[in-house]
Amino acid sequence: MPSVSAPLELEVISRLPAAQSERPPLLFVHGAFTAAWCWQEHFLDWFASRGYPSYALSLRGHGGSAGREQLTWTRLADYVTDLSEVAVGLGERVVLIGHSMGGMVVQKYLERGVGHGAVLMASVPPTGLMSSNLQMLMRDPLLWSEMSVITAAGPKYGSMETARKALFSNDVPDEIVARLLERAQPESQRVLVDLNWADLPAVPLVARTPMLVLGARNDALVPVSDVQLTAQLYGAESEIFEGMAHAMMFETHWELVAQRIDRWLLERKL
Repeated sequence: MPSVSAPLELEVISRLPAAQSERPPLLFVHGAFTAAWCWQEHFLDWFASRGYPSYALSLRGHGGSAGREQLTWTRLADYVTDLSEVAVGLGERVVLIGHSMGGMVVQKYLERGVGHGAVLMASVPPTGLMSSNLQMLMRDPLLWSEMSVITAAGPKYGSMETARKALFSNDVPDEIVARLLERAQPESQRVLVDLNWADLPAVPLVARTPMLVLGARNDALVPVSDVQLTAQLYGAESEIFEGMAHAMMFETHWELVAQRIDRWLLERKL
């Protein structure tokens, strides 16, 4: 069992509906190298305008949350503690929406049997990142090499070209790519090990929670095969969005993703 440090002061960005609503609160969990701000671009306002109380958490060491000094050795279990601290305060009906690394944080939290519903977007699969890393190495050795440098040394060593190739479709404007690259931050080296093999979820426990699994056809980091495997292991609904890349919340057609989540929430009566 991984050791876990005490809860810290965490940044939570919120957007609330204009009127009282019966829809469940949504808690968005960001991926590696980013923070809660990545959900401000579109998703928080979009869902709040449709009646969902919407919240985005910055995990410890990210954005405005405490813990930056200890980030290098922070564990995945620490991120799960952060998610738990915020989710519990939002009540039993909260639906968790995790992107990339955030999807793995959600999966680990759901091991506790406390989930009302979850959406995984371009998420790290329950089998870890080793398979997707190998696929990237075989498919695009140069991108794999560039991403290895960024992973080890931080996004300050990334370029616009690498960021676009790894995260975005060609139709995403340069200013969006540049803005994300400028705001990107270092990530915990320990968590990156956990994501590969050291702290993977117990599938039967996670599978008890209603889940929607979403992926992008042109994702260079989490291939379609991993998205499909995630859905298969959890017995979950899934959809692959054509013409999209990894950073689904920034893509030109991001609203298609939001609409799919909204439709699933309504269909499942969550």
